[in-house]
Amino acid sequence: MTIDHSDAILTRMMALHPKVIDLTLDRVWRLLDRLGNPQEQLPSVVHIAGTNGKGSTQAMIRAGLEAAEKRVHAYTSPHLARFHERIRLAGALISEPELSQRLEHCYQTNGADPITYFEITTCAALKAMAECPADFTLLEVGLGGRLDATNVIAKPRLSIITPISIDHQQFLGDTLPEIAAEKAGIIKSGVPVIVGPQQEAALEVIEAHAQRLHAPLQVYGQHWHVSEERGRLIFQDECGLLDLPLPNLPGAHQIQNAGIALAALRHLEAKESACEAAITQAHWPARLQRLREGPLPALAPGAELWLDGGHNPAAGQALAQF
Repeated sequence: MTIDHSDAILTRMMALHPKVIDLTLDRVWRLLDRLGNPQEQLPSVVHIAGTNGKGSTQAMIRAGLEAAEKRVHAYTSPHLARFHERIRLAGALISEPELSQRLEHCYQTNGADPITYFEITTCAALKAMAECPADFTLLEVGLGGRLDATNVIAKPRLSIITPISIDHQQFLGDTLPEIAAEKAGIIKSGVPVIVGPQQEAALEVIEAHAQRLHAPLQVYGQHWHVSEERGRLIFQDECGLLDLPLPNLPGAHQIQNAGIALAALRHLEAKESACEAAITQAHWPARLQRLREGPLPALAPGAELWLDGGHNPAAGQALAQF
């Protein structure tokens, strides 16, 4: 059988469900079962939810783990230029032949049953990661948490909730507590949770959810602290103090993202050298990225051109502050 290019397969997948977003896990469980339940075969999973900062936090954690010579899978969305960016297998972007093969296999396995684009591509990513040896799997939630297609891991190594704000109200609810309840849906029984800076209304929901599930919390401002002092990043938790360079990702908001990543790495028993690498070697395009080369900067010689993917009020505030 000749397998189409991944772009053609992705186009076919778009026709499988009348809605682009339709939050439920039933379709995902059905396909995963047909695929042999790859979600049960992943290396240690770190599951990341939140409104803003998920991608940057994941990038920092990955940089730290890879500096410690760990092999790391990473799943993120959406992509910036090519779909392949969503899936990293043991540190490298998935190749075109493997992506096409995985997508085609999922498409054929699913048949004509309704399933959304994000759901079927997430299943393809989980299948690919389950069959590639690695030490860690970093899973970024696509939308919400409770009913997101990534929320199929029974016992992650660690859960992370980055700052929560108002976004996607048509799917997650109109109030901050409603949205926080959806994000907190990734919390699993007994699994530790790193919690980034939160508004009080969101934190109360997270704490209540964690208490019901006996999930230990590591909360910003209570169990760990991060700040900029005299041009350095200072992080402190019960294990001690880290005095590190500032993040290489620009913007004051990256201080809090770095704190979340450091709290996670400390829980994963990373050494100080890995923690420093996390915040100095992370790469995450289109997050306050200055464009210095190419046709666009050439249009306005002498001017600065910056690219940022922020798309909600909280991200706009961070951009305005920068």
